[in-house]
Amino acid sequence: MQHAYSLTIPTRLSELVEPKSCALLVYDMQVGICRQIADGNRVVERCVAALAAARRVGMRVVFTRHLSCPKTWMGATQYRSAMAWQKTDDPTLVKPWFLRDAAASSIVPELQPTPDELVLDKLAMSAFEGTPLAFALQDCGIRGVAICGIALEIGIEPTVRHATDLGFIPIVLQDACGSGHAEAGLRALATMRFVGEALLTEVEDLVKLLGL
Repeated sequence: MQHAYSLTIPTRLSELVEPKSCALLVYDMQVGICRQIADGNRVVERCVAALAAARRVGMRVVFTRHLSCPKTWMGATQYRSAMAWQKTDDPTLVKPWFLRDAAASSIVPELQPTPDELVLDKLAMSAFEGTPLAFALQDCGIRGVAICGIALEIGIEPTVRHATDLGFIPIVLQDACGSGHAEAGLRALATMRFVGEALLTEVEDLVKLLGL
């Protein structure tokens, strides 16, 4: 721990992984997303390990779910994103994949939230945009946010950047994160390492630091 002007500045993972001041964010581990990922089963298994560790030590856990608006509520940005992902130039052919009650929108069975865990729905890529996540973390005295889920190149990297802008310290559990495009996922990790705003680690390191 470094110190300056009466501040304590954590610089190592061991200084952040404390159940009272660190939370686990399980990002968009939904049925319809996991089945699009080549190694979705592996990511689920690693997220299960991270979640089990967090629960054993009483760490707060928050899940995000990406939702689609009904087509009448999709604006130009949402149409442009959907057209890009669904590879069509015709907005009338777009299908909202993640409507609220659709099976694809639900969190995978292996990671079902408990009643005392937070679930937040979002439209944007960052877990902080349009959700009360920042308020909830700050209100609970959380500083470190360990992140696992899908997808690195689409939502996790923007969440890491946003977390830093809001004063949180992101911890990326890289072996518990998946990507829709392998090279893009590796580029996202490389960018995070270069910028230095996040701590990159693996689930087993988290488990060891939690004393499990």
